[in-house]
Amino acid sequence: MTSTPLKGTDRPTVGPLADGTATSVRPRRFRRRGRSAPYWFLVPAVLLFAAFTVVPIGYAVWLSLHKVQVKGIGLGKGARQQVWNGIGNYTDVLHDSEFGHSVLRAFGYGLIVIPTMLGLALVFALMLDTPQARSAKFARLAIFLPYAVPGIIAALMWGFLYLPTVSPFYYLLREFNLPQPDLFDGGNLYLSFANIAVWGGTGFNMIVIYTALRSIPQEIYEAARIDGASDLKIALRIKIPIVMPSLVLTFFFSVIATLQVFTEPMALKPLTNGLSSSWSPLMAIYDAAFLRSDIYGASATAVVLALATFALSFTLLRVSDRYTREDRA
Repeated sequence: MTSTPLKGTDRPTVGPLADGTATSVRPRRFRRRGRSAPYWFLVPAVLLFAAFTVVPIGYAVWLSLHKVQVKGIGLGKGARQQVWNGIGNYTDVLHDSEFGHSVLRAFGYGLIVIPTMLGLALVFALMLDTPQARSAKFARLAIFLPYAVPGIIAALMWGFLYLPTVSPFYYLLREFNLPQPDLFDGGNLYLSFANIAVWGGTGFNMIVIYTALRSIPQEIYEAARIDGASDLKIALRIKIPIVMPSLVLTFFFSVIATLQVFTEPMALKPLTNGLSSSWSPLMAIYDAAFLRSDIYGASATAVVLALATFALSFTLLRVSDRYTREDRA
């Protein structure tokens, strides 16, 4: 058996097999192309990531190191120039008391949202995972459905339910002569925001925890029941410890979402005069960039918030990883 002659490195080699037939070996050039094919599939994703993530982050860092220098009264060509400012913007951010207050408000909001949301998600997941659960599919869909509602729509919907003039709840309170709390005032404002976040986020966290519960082998439960363990003991001593990594993951995501809270207060701001334009860190960045036209200070604030989020996330991951290793040991 002969093969068609090729030029250079494209010429395949021919060798006999055990049964006397011949086979050809793929040229090295084609083998190299086969090995590089997966990387070519990654090129579109890498380009999009670079264009819409890396470049904006780099531009924000570059802006945070500059400022506008105004000459004279600021009129005419060349009266406003962009000059190097170094860490001046970062110094202003760290000395800005309003930004510090916005961070504290975000943490206070998180202290209400995170335990409530994760606690309800865990309880719902454990209830759906019991053998006595009825209509589990419908219940899962009903609990998860609020998460599918866009955040801005959910915030507007709840905002109108909070208004005494249009809310059906306030109508019922008036009819029965019950107290009518102002949900846009003081501490009630935290509860109003927290209610929206809990209503929308519980379903997602429930699905994460429920999926982890469904992956536990049923033989473990059967052995525990043979030993006389009740459903409550199985939940406390078997299910919760096994799904602890999922709880840590949902806690990690919830902390990040708390620091980035923006939709709820921004959507409810037109409905009340008691809400500051810099109530949360992201609102403070929005206020500086688009209302006060200080994109340089806003960029520095965004970089500080990103670094704080990264540091907090890294710390939480290290603590959870240490907990997991100690638990396995």
